[in-house]
Amino acid sequence: MINSVNKLLPTGGLDAVKALNPAAQKAVSGPSFTDYLTKALEQVNTQQVQAEKLTAALATGQAPDLHSVTVAAEKATISFQLAVQVRNKAMEAYQEIMRMQI
Repeated sequence: MINSVNKLLPTGGLDAVKALNPAAQKAVSGPSFTDYLTKALEQVNTQQVQAEKLTAALATGQAPDLHSVTVAAEKATISFQLAVQVRNKAMEAYQEIMRMQI
């Protein structure tokens, strides 16, 4: 039984697989996925902070107009909702990968 399995392997068998060195991959230049994600989350946070400042200014009567406060609040809300949806999709993808049979 074992001899018949050995006949199925190509000559060289595992030596051919060992020759594929994963460390010999090309070095990628430019920003990484982590950099993009960090920058996007910082932008969401900046919009949230700006919306809070404008809301506080409106409450104290220092805001220029209600329209700009409403627009800033909606931008912050929509960007936060997008970030949550991206996180949800990433978690779903991770869970799907973890369920894969090896």
